Amino acid sequence: MARELKLMKGNEAIAQAMIASGTDGYFGYPITPQSEVMETLMAEKPWETTGMVVLQAESEVSSINMVYGGAATGKKVATSSSSPGISLMQEGLTYLAGAEIPCVIVNVMRGGPGLGTIQPSQSDYFQSVKGGGHGDYQLYTLAPASVQEMYDFVFDAWDIAFKYRNPVLILSDGAIGQCMEKLYTRDNIARWTEEERRKNAPWGTFGKPADRGHNIITSLELESARQEVFNHKLQAKYAEMKEKEVRFETINCEDADYIFVAYGSSSRIAMKAMQMAREKGIKVGLFRLITLFPFPTKQLAEVAKRVKGILCVEMSAGQMIEDVKLATECNVKTEHFGRFGGIIPTPTEVLEALENKIIK
Repeated sequence: MARELKLMKGNEAIAQAMIASGTDGYFGYPITPQSEVMETLMAEKPWETTGMVVLQAESEVSSINMVYGGAATGKKVATSSSSPGISLMQEGLTYLAGAEIPCVIVNVMRGGPGLGTIQPSQSDYFQSVKGGGHGDYQLYTLAPASVQEMYDFVFDAWDIAFKYRNPVLILSDGAIGQCMEKLYTRDNIARWTEEERRKNAPWGTFGKPADRGHNIITSLELESARQEVFNHKLQAKYAEMKEKEVRFETINCEDADYIFVAYGSSSRIAMKAMQMAREKGIKVGLFRLITLFPFPTKQLAEVAKRVKGILCVEMSAGQMIEDVKLATECNVKTEHFGRFGGIIPTPTEVLEALENKIIK
Protein backbone atom coordinates (compact mmCIF):
# COMPACT_ATOMS: atom_id res chain seq x y z
CA MET A 1 0.00 0.00 0.00
CA ALA A 2 1.50 3.33 -1.07
CA ARG A 3 2.19 5.78 1.71
CA GLU A 4 2.61 9.47 0.86
CA LEU A 5 4.42 11.76 3.30
CA LYS A 6 2.46 14.91 4.17
CA LEU A 7 2.49 17.70 6.74
CA MET A 8 -0.82 18.51 8.44
CA LYS A 9 -2.66 19.21 11.67
CA GLY A 10 -4.22 16.45 13.74
CA ASN A 11 -7.70 17.71 12.92
CA GLU A 12 -6.86 17.76 9.23
CA ALA A 13 -5.55 14.21 9.53
CA ILE A 14 -8.90 13.07 10.94
CA ALA A 15 -10.69 14.58 7.95
CA GLN A 16 -8.30 13.08 5.42
CA ALA A 17 -8.60 9.67 7.08
CA MET A 18 -12.39 9.88 6.93
CA ILE A 19 -12.17 10.25 3.18
CA ALA A 20 -9.44 7.62 2.74
CA SER A 21 -11.19 5.02 4.92
CA GLY A 22 -14.34 4.93 2.78
CA THR A 23 -16.58 6.91 5.12
CA ASP A 24 -20.08 7.40 3.67
CA GLY A 25 -21.19 10.39 5.70
CA TYR A 26 -19.98 12.99 8.16
CA PHE A 27 -22.40 15.15 10.15
CA GLY A 28 -20.94 17.73 12.49
CA TYR A 29 -21.04 21.15 14.04
CA PRO A 30 -18.09 23.56 14.47
CA ILE A 31 -16.51 24.05 17.88
CA THR A 32 -12.96 25.00 18.85
CA PRO A 33 -10.47 23.28 18.91
CA GLN A 34 -11.75 20.73 16.36
CA SER A 35 -13.41 22.91 13.73
CA GLU A 36 -10.72 22.09 11.14
CA VAL A 37 -12.18 18.59 10.77
CA MET A 38 -15.29 19.90 9.04
CA GLU A 39 -13.44 22.78 7.41
CA THR A 40 -11.02 20.36 5.78
CA LEU A 41 -13.81 18.09 4.61
CA MET A 42 -15.63 21.05 3.08
CA ALA A 43 -12.45 22.17 1.34
CA GLU A 44 -11.71 18.68 0.00
CA LYS A 45 -15.28 18.24 -1.35
CA PRO A 46 -15.29 14.43 -1.16
CA TRP A 47 -18.86 14.32 -2.48
CA GLU A 48 -17.33 15.08 -5.88
CA THR A 49 -14.81 12.25 -5.73
CA THR A 50 -16.00 9.45 -3.42
CA GLY A 51 -19.64 10.44 -2.98
CA MET A 52 -19.15 11.00 0.75
CA VAL A 53 -21.83 13.23 2.30
CA VAL A 54 -20.55 16.13 4.45
CA LEU A 55 -23.15 18.21 6.22
CA GLN A 56 -23.07 20.88 8.91
CA ALA A 57 -26.00 20.26 11.25
CA GLU A 58 -27.72 23.01 13.20
CA SER A 59 -26.42 21.60 16.50
CA GLU A 60 -24.54 18.72 18.07
CA VAL A 61 -27.86 17.13 19.03
CA SER A 62 -28.87 17.16 15.39
CA SER A 63 -25.53 15.81 14.19
CA ILE A 64 -25.51 12.76 16.49
CA ASN A 65 -29.07 11.90 15.50
CA MET A 66 -28.12 12.23 11.83
CA VAL A 67 -25.35 9.75 12.59
CA TYR A 68 -27.97 7.45 14.14
CA GLY A 69 -30.15 7.58 11.04
CA GLY A 70 -27.37 7.18 8.51
CA ALA A 71 -25.48 4.49 10.40
CA ALA A 72 -28.67 2.47 10.89
CA THR A 73 -28.58 1.74 7.16
CA GLY A 74 -25.23 -0.02 7.53
CA LYS A 75 -23.17 2.86 6.19
CA LYS A 76 -19.96 4.25 7.68
CA VAL A 77 -21.12 7.47 9.34
CA ALA A 78 -19.09 9.69 11.68
CA THR A 79 -19.04 12.93 13.61
CA SER A 80 -16.58 14.98 15.63
CA SER A 81 -16.78 17.68 18.26
CA SER A 82 -15.10 19.00 21.39
CA SER A 83 -15.99 18.53 25.05
CA PRO A 84 -19.20 20.63 25.46
CA GLY A 85 -20.46 19.36 22.11
CA ILE A 86 -19.82 15.75 23.07
CA SER A 87 -21.81 16.38 26.25
CA LEU A 88 -24.79 17.36 24.10
CA MET A 89 -24.43 14.09 22.17
CA GLN A 90 -24.66 11.79 25.19
CA GLU A 91 -28.31 10.83 24.70
CA GLY A 92 -27.62 9.94 21.08
CA LEU A 93 -24.53 7.95 22.03
CA THR A 94 -26.40 5.77 24.51
CA TYR A 95 -29.12 5.22 21.88
CA LEU A 96 -26.46 4.17 19.36
CA ALA A 97 -24.88 1.77 21.85
CA GLY A 98 -28.30 0.42 22.85
CA ALA A 99 -29.28 -0.13 19.21
CA GLU A 100 -25.85 -1.67 18.45
CA ILE A 101 -25.11 0.71 15.61
CA PRO A 102 -21.45 1.07 14.56
CA CYS A 103 -20.15 4.61 14.06
CA VAL A 104 -17.09 6.73 14.81
CA ILE A 105 -17.05 9.78 17.10
CA VAL A 106 -14.05 12.06 17.60
CA ASN A 107 -13.64 14.23 20.69
CA VAL A 108 -10.86 16.83 20.56
CA MET A 109 -10.96 17.78 24.25
CA ARG A 110 -10.87 21.29 25.70
CA GLY A 111 -10.87 22.55 29.28
CA GLY A 112 -13.99 22.73 31.41
CA PRO A 113 -16.28 22.33 33.24
CA GLY A 114 -19.00 24.13 31.35
CA LEU A 115 -17.86 26.14 28.34
CA GLY A 116 -14.49 26.43 30.06
CA THR A 117 -11.71 27.31 27.68
CA ILE A 118 -10.65 26.48 24.13
CA GLN A 119 -7.22 25.25 25.24
CA PRO A 120 -6.32 21.54 25.55
CA SER A 121 -7.45 19.32 28.40
CA GLN A 122 -7.95 15.63 29.21
CA SER A 123 -10.81 16.05 31.65
CA ASP A 124 -13.32 14.00 29.62
CA TYR A 125 -11.87 10.65 30.71
CA PHE A 126 -14.76 9.83 33.04
CA GLN A 127 -17.32 10.85 30.42
CA SER A 128 -15.62 8.68 27.80
CA VAL A 129 -14.91 5.43 29.61
CA LYS A 130 -17.50 5.38 32.40
CA GLY A 131 -20.45 6.04 30.10
CA GLY A 132 -21.38 9.70 29.78
CA GLY A 133 -24.98 8.80 28.99
CA HIS A 134 -27.38 6.54 30.84
CA GLY A 135 -27.40 2.76 31.04
CA ASP A 136 -24.77 0.04 31.24
CA TYR A 137 -22.95 0.71 27.98
CA GLN A 138 -19.35 1.29 26.90
CA LEU A 139 -17.65 3.03 24.01
CA TYR A 140 -14.49 1.47 22.64
CA THR A 141 -12.07 4.36 23.19
CA LEU A 142 -8.80 5.00 21.35
CA ALA A 143 -6.37 7.69 22.57
CA PRO A 144 -4.02 8.92 19.83
CA ALA A 145 -0.73 10.53 20.84
CA SER A 146 0.35 11.91 17.45
CA VAL A 147 -0.98 13.27 14.19
CA GLN A 148 -0.10 9.93 12.58
CA GLU A 149 -2.26 8.09 15.09
CA MET A 150 -5.10 10.58 14.58
CA TYR A 151 -5.04 9.41 10.96
CA ASP A 152 -4.42 5.69 11.48
CA PHE A 153 -6.93 5.27 14.31
CA VAL A 154 -9.82 6.24 12.02
CA PHE A 155 -9.17 3.08 10.00
CA ASP A 156 -8.86 1.03 13.20
CA ALA A 157 -12.05 2.58 14.57
CA TRP A 158 -14.11 1.46 11.57
CA ASP A 159 -12.79 -2.09 11.90
CA ILE A 160 -13.70 -2.27 15.59
CA ALA A 161 -17.06 -0.53 15.15
CA PHE A 162 -18.34 -3.03 12.62
CA LYS A 163 -16.67 -6.04 14.25
CA TYR A 164 -18.58 -5.42 17.48
CA ARG A 165 -21.52 -3.34 16.21
CA ASN A 166 -20.61 -0.61 18.66
CA PRO A 167 -19.78 3.12 18.58
CA VAL A 168 -16.05 3.83 18.73
CA LEU A 169 -14.65 7.02 20.27
CA ILE A 170 -11.34 8.58 19.27
CA LEU A 171 -10.41 10.68 22.30
CA SER A 172 -7.86 13.34 21.44
CA ASP A 173 -7.24 16.86 22.75
CA GLY A 174 -6.60 20.34 21.46
CA ALA A 175 -2.82 19.95 21.59
CA ILE A 176 -2.80 17.06 19.13
CA GLY A 177 -5.72 18.42 17.12
CA GLN A 178 -3.88 21.70 16.52
CA CYS A 179 -0.38 20.22 16.36
CA MET A 180 1.20 20.02 12.89
CA GLU A 181 3.41 17.01 12.15
CA LYS A 182 4.40 14.79 9.29
CA LEU A 183 2.34 11.71 8.58
CA TYR A 184 2.15 8.96 6.03
CA THR A 185 -1.20 8.67 4.28
CA ARG A 186 -2.73 5.50 2.84
CA ASP A 187 -4.32 4.66 -0.45
CA ASN A 188 -8.02 5.37 -0.40
CA ILE A 189 -10.38 2.52 0.43
CA ALA A 190 -13.42 2.60 -1.80
CA ARG A 191 -16.78 3.08 -0.13
CA TRP A 192 -18.73 -0.15 0.14
CA THR A 193 -20.90 -1.09 -2.77
CA GLU A 194 -24.54 -1.92 -2.10
CA GLU A 195 -23.66 -5.63 -2.15
CA GLU A 196 -20.76 -5.14 0.26
CA ARG A 197 -22.92 -3.10 2.63
CA ARG A 198 -25.55 -5.82 2.76
CA LYS A 199 -22.84 -8.39 3.42
CA ASN A 200 -20.96 -6.37 6.06
CA ALA A 201 -24.05 -5.01 7.81
CA PRO A 202 -26.83 -7.58 7.32
CA TRP A 203 -28.71 -6.01 10.25
CA GLY A 204 -29.05 -2.66 8.44
CA THR A 205 -32.32 -1.00 7.42
CA PHE A 206 -31.86 -1.01 3.67
CA GLY A 207 -35.09 -2.66 2.56
CA LYS A 208 -36.66 -6.04 3.27
CA PRO A 209 -36.08 -8.84 0.76
CA ALA A 210 -38.52 -11.72 0.61
CA ASP A 211 -36.12 -14.24 2.16
CA ARG A 212 -35.83 -12.69 5.67
CA GLY A 213 -37.81 -10.92 8.35
CA HIS A 214 -37.72 -7.22 9.17
CA ASN A 215 -34.52 -5.56 10.40
CA ILE A 216 -35.57 -3.40 13.33
CA ILE A 217 -33.20 -0.78 14.75
CA THR A 218 -34.20 0.34 18.24
CA SER A 219 -32.92 0.62 21.80
CA LEU A 220 -36.41 0.33 23.29
CA GLU A 221 -37.51 -2.87 25.04
CA LEU A 222 -40.42 -2.60 27.47
CA GLU A 223 -40.29 -6.22 28.65
CA SER A 224 -37.86 -6.37 31.56
CA ALA A 225 -36.82 -9.98 31.11
CA ARG A 226 -35.90 -9.44 27.46
CA GLN A 227 -34.06 -6.21 28.31
CA GLU A 228 -32.02 -8.07 30.89
CA VAL A 229 -31.07 -10.72 28.32
CA PHE A 230 -30.04 -7.98 25.92
CA ASN A 231 -27.91 -6.28 28.56
CA HIS A 232 -26.16 -9.58 29.24
CA LYS A 233 -25.41 -9.72 25.52
CA LEU A 234 -23.86 -6.25 25.64
CA GLN A 235 -21.76 -7.12 28.69
CA ALA A 236 -20.48 -10.24 26.92
CA LYS A 237 -19.47 -8.05 23.97
CA TYR A 238 -17.58 -5.64 26.23
CA ALA A 239 -15.89 -8.59 27.95
CA GLU A 240 -14.72 -9.84 24.55
CA MET A 241 -13.27 -6.40 23.83
CA LYS A 242 -11.38 -6.56 27.13
CA GLU A 243 -10.00 -9.95 26.20
CA LYS A 244 -9.08 -9.30 22.56
CA GLU A 245 -8.80 -5.57 21.83
CA VAL A 246 -6.61 -4.02 24.56
CA ARG A 247 -3.85 -1.77 23.24
CA PHE A 248 -0.95 -0.18 25.11
CA GLU A 249 2.74 0.61 24.79
CA THR A 250 5.58 0.14 27.28
CA ILE A 251 8.86 2.05 27.03
CA ASN A 252 11.83 1.33 29.30
CA CYS A 253 9.62 -0.56 31.75
CA GLU A 254 11.86 -3.65 31.92
CA ASP A 255 14.37 -2.15 34.37
CA ALA A 256 12.26 0.72 35.70
CA ASP A 257 12.02 1.56 39.40
CA TYR A 258 9.20 4.01 38.66
CA ILE A 259 6.76 4.45 35.80
CA PHE A 260 4.66 7.18 34.33
CA VAL A 261 1.16 6.17 33.19
CA ALA A 262 -0.28 8.51 30.62
CA TYR A 263 -2.18 8.74 27.34
CA GLY A 264 -2.48 11.16 24.44
CA SER A 265 -0.47 14.38 24.57
CA SER A 266 0.41 13.78 28.24
CA SER A 267 2.26 10.61 27.23
CA ARG A 268 4.52 12.69 24.97
CA ILE A 269 5.34 15.03 27.83
CA ALA A 270 5.92 12.04 30.12
CA MET A 271 8.23 10.51 27.50
CA LYS A 272 10.52 13.55 27.66
CA ALA A 273 10.33 13.58 31.47
CA MET A 274 11.36 9.90 31.42
CA GLN A 275 14.42 10.73 29.29
CA MET A 276 15.36 13.58 31.64
CA ALA A 277 15.00 11.28 34.65
CA ARG A 278 17.24 8.63 33.16
CA GLU A 279 19.88 11.26 32.44
CA LYS A 280 19.84 11.91 36.21
CA GLY A 281 20.20 8.20 36.93
CA ILE A 282 16.56 7.62 37.88
CA LYS A 283 15.22 4.53 36.16
CA VAL A 284 11.82 5.56 34.88
CA GLY A 285 9.58 3.86 32.32
CA LEU A 286 6.42 4.85 30.50
CA PHE A 287 3.21 2.85 30.28
CA ARG A 288 1.15 4.49 27.55
CA LEU A 289 -2.54 3.74 27.28
CA ILE A 290 -3.78 3.43 23.71
CA THR A 291 -7.20 2.03 24.55
CA LEU A 292 -8.84 3.72 27.53
CA PHE A 293 -11.70 1.27 27.25
CA PRO A 294 -10.85 -1.52 27.38
CA PHE A 295 -8.32 -0.50 30.00
CA PRO A 296 -5.11 -2.62 30.02
CA THR A 297 -5.73 -3.75 33.58
CA LYS A 298 -3.84 -7.06 33.52
CA GLN A 299 -0.86 -5.66 31.65
CA LEU A 300 -0.46 -2.64 33.92
CA ALA A 301 -0.83 -4.82 37.01
CA GLU A 302 2.03 -7.00 35.80
CA VAL A 303 4.34 -4.02 35.25
CA ALA A 304 3.32 -2.49 38.59
CA LYS A 305 4.58 -5.57 40.46
CA ARG A 306 8.15 -4.62 39.52
CA VAL A 307 8.20 -0.91 40.43
CA LYS A 308 8.35 1.23 43.55
CA GLY A 309 5.92 3.91 42.45
CA ILE A 310 3.61 5.20 39.71
CA LEU A 311 2.92 8.77 38.66
CA CYS A 312 -0.25 9.25 36.63
CA VAL A 313 0.20 12.17 34.24
CA GLU A 314 -3.04 13.60 32.92
CA MET A 315 -4.30 17.09 32.10
CA SER A 316 -7.13 16.89 34.61
CA ALA A 317 -7.74 16.99 38.34
CA GLY A 318 -7.16 13.22 38.41
CA GLN A 319 -9.49 10.78 36.62
CA MET A 320 -7.41 8.05 34.99
CA ILE A 321 -5.69 7.44 38.33
CA GLU A 322 -8.81 5.66 39.61
CA ASP A 323 -8.47 2.92 36.99
CA VAL A 324 -4.73 2.72 37.61
CA LYS A 325 -5.30 2.13 41.32
CA LEU A 326 -7.97 -0.47 40.58
CA ALA A 327 -5.59 -2.27 38.23
CA THR A 328 -2.75 -2.35 40.76
CA GLU A 329 -5.05 -2.99 43.73
CA CYS A 330 -3.25 -0.06 45.44
CA ASN A 331 -0.21 -2.29 46.10
CA VAL A 332 2.22 0.35 44.88
CA LYS A 333 2.46 4.03 45.71
CA THR A 334 0.44 5.88 43.08
CA GLU A 335 0.03 9.65 42.74
CA HIS A 336 -1.43 12.04 40.18
CA PHE A 337 0.10 15.07 38.52
CA GLY A 338 -1.72 17.26 36.06
CA ARG A 339 -2.45 20.78 35.03
CA PHE A 340 -5.96 21.79 34.02
CA GLY A 341 -7.89 24.76 32.76
CA GLY A 342 -6.08 24.49 29.44
CA ILE A 343 -2.52 24.62 30.81
CA ILE A 344 -0.12 22.04 29.38
CA PRO A 345 2.47 20.73 31.88
CA THR A 346 6.17 20.75 31.08
CA PRO A 347 8.48 17.73 31.29
CA THR A 348 10.37 19.51 34.07
CA GLU A 349 7.17 19.82 36.11
CA VAL A 350 6.42 16.12 35.58
CA LEU A 351 9.90 15.08 36.70
CA GLU A 352 9.70 17.33 39.76
CA ALA A 353 6.33 15.79 40.65
CA LEU A 354 7.88 12.31 40.43
CA GLU A 355 10.71 13.31 42.72
CA ASN A 356 8.50 15.12 45.24
CA LYS A 357 5.43 12.87 45.29
CA ILE A 358 6.85 9.39 44.64
CA ILE A 359 10.59 9.17 45.28
CA LYS A 360 10.84 11.30 48.45
